[in-house]
Amino acid sequence: MICTACRLAARRALRTAAASPSAMASSSPSSSSRVLALAAPTLLHRSTPAPSSYHCRSFSASRTLLSADAAAAELPSMTPAESAIAAILSEKLSPTQLLVQDVSGGCGSMYAIDITSAAFQGQTILKQQRMVNAALGDLVKSWHGVQIRTKVPPQDA
Repeated sequence: MICTACRLAARRALRTAAASPSAMASSSPSSSSRVLALAAPTLLHRSTPAPSSYHCRSFSASRTLLSADAAAAELPSMTPAESAIAAILSEKLSPTQLLVQDVSGGCGSMYAIDITSAAFQGQTILKQQRMVNAALGDLVKSWHGVQIRTKVPPQDA
């Protein structure tokens, strides 16, 4: 898998190649296959199925509620890198809720962190995010990017 930045660069290359006149001349709208030109000189052929072969999925407004056991069984476990980040944040900020996800597609260059901690009480969002960055230290500098969502736990009445 590739990270989001690499994926976006590949998409831009595809759009640029598809917009060139030579790629437009090689495929006609009436043909059943679509030619996609990549940044490299190789070509990919992908057939487009006829509209009658599309399978429609019915829509339902009701939600299926899962029991706590079923919901816990479906949650994916964290990778070792995600667990290491979670351990650092747990040690330094004592969160009540913490979710760390590798959103780079598996290469470990971008993470999404959802954290709820009482340490954020009375702090601005910017200060809360700086606290998370300070807790992670130099680890963040090796990443392509990080998404931080901070919350203050609700106070019981």
